[in-house]
Amino acid sequence: MSEQELRAEIIRVGARLYQAGLAVANSGNLSCRLDDGCILITATGTSLGCLKETDIVKVNLADGSAEGEIKPSSELPLHRAIYRDFTAKVIVHCHPPLINGYFAVAKSLKAMSFETKFYLGEIPVIPQETPTVTSLEPVIAALKSNNLIVLKNHGTVAVSDNFQEALNVTEALEEAVKSAALARLWDKEVLDTLDAALKDDLKRGQPVYEMFSREHIQAIVDLVNRDEFIVRKGAELDLTVKLAVKLDGSGRVFKFNFVKGRIVELGEDGDAPFVISAPAPVWEQVFLGKLDSFVAVTQGKMKLSGQLGQLSKWYVPFNRLFALFKEVRINPSI
Repeated sequence: MSEQELRAEIIRVGARLYQAGLAVANSGNLSCRLDDGCILITATGTSLGCLKETDIVKVNLADGSAEGEIKPSSELPLHRAIYRDFTAKVIVHCHPPLINGYFAVAKSLKAMSFETKFYLGEIPVIPQETPTVTSLEPVIAALKSNNLIVLKNHGTVAVSDNFQEALNVTEALEEAVKSAALARLWDKEVLDTLDAALKDDLKRGQPVYEMFSREHIQAIVDLVNRDEFIVRKGAELDLTVKLAVKLDGSGRVFKFNFVKGRIVELGEDGDAPFVISAPAPVWEQVFLGKLDSFVAVTQGKMKLSGQLGQLSKWYVPFNRLFALFKEVRINPSI
């Protein structure tokens, strides 16, 4: 898109956010990356629901200098930091009322649908102590595990290569918390954390492996083959397929040969109809339980060779498989 087309897109997106009730009054800000080392960002004090051409400021990404006399959003440091650390082309920051209300009292999202689990995964929630985001490091760290994060008592930040995807995940989260709130009307215990602390205690004292070592992947295989749920659902759904996992840039690749829910062979090649690949930082987030593999694929953090739709027919056992990844401890890089 040309710069003029992107300006028109920002105006369109702002109007949609306002119409959906996700941005009111002068709240929220939008930006997009240009090819000349600059970004376009909404100006301070503007209403996203009725943006004009003059409400969009061109800013040099390197030094933060703005063209003209109109001041950019006070969240410019946040936008610049994200663009420096990620290849994202757009940022949508807004203050959805249901999301803010939900996460003011809940620590995590209780998913009520498969779509929520599949497309949103575990939503990072970052505490905020100031009206404008001043602590940037936690935000940058959280965006490594999800393209959408919640700033507690503040709003959401969504990053993507296009505005449509950023809007989609923001709207999906607003709908997800609405569903969770309605579910709580029928069952007041629905948001309880249950046995999370107990599970953390049980993990202490387990072996720690180098990520993507043969020992690490073999430990996952052993855990999967002992898991009664995967074995049962795998047999019911005829989970007979080859799935490879690849660590980009290392030459390390392992192939799980499933036969009716059991891994009967662990290979070290990528000759499989489905290959999931990602760089080390992304795999680390997956193995630490901070990033769901299905969500990582749909958000473009991981690459899938093969059709996701074909793989998703085994969603139930594979969702359990990916959950077991985090049960085998790795030595994190940081």
